[in-house]
Amino acid sequence: MAFGQLSLKGRALKLLAAREHSRHELERKLAPHETEAGQLKAALDELQARGFIDEQRVVDSVLHRRAGRLGAQRIRQELHAKGLDGERVAAAVASLRDTEAQRAREVWRRKFGVLPADAAQRVKQARFLLARGFSGEIVRRVLACDHEEDGGA
Repeated sequence: MAFGQLSLKGRALKLLAAREHSRHELERKLAPHETEAGQLKAALDELQARGFIDEQRVVDSVLHRRAGRLGAQRIRQELHAKGLDGERVAAAVASLRDTEAQRAREVWRRKFGVLPADAAQRVKQARFLLARGFSGEIVRRVLACDHEEDGGA
């Protein structure tokens, strides 16, 4: 059966097979395919009741896929965009705080590996880390650090 002929539940399962999706994401992606009012809600209610849609799995998936490359601020934005519960998002972001400096240092090391030699390079490196959602304080610590002391990481 072609994707165009799938039921809403079939479409949702196809999306969920590719990666975890929040209910909000599924509603947004599948709304154009709803032919009668309430049809999408019923399909998603059934999938959620059967455990196919799970907010905590979405959070865990995002953390697993993105935490190695992004800072807590950027991950918070992604989780909010998925329409996830605020408390769940706050807990996920809090879990990242302990490793934020280490993760930022590793992202920096993979991209640059050498402390900036001048102000222009410093701005470029800082902008790179800030764009990935690391806080200004973490960026300052990474760029001020003598990375040779901790094995170059």
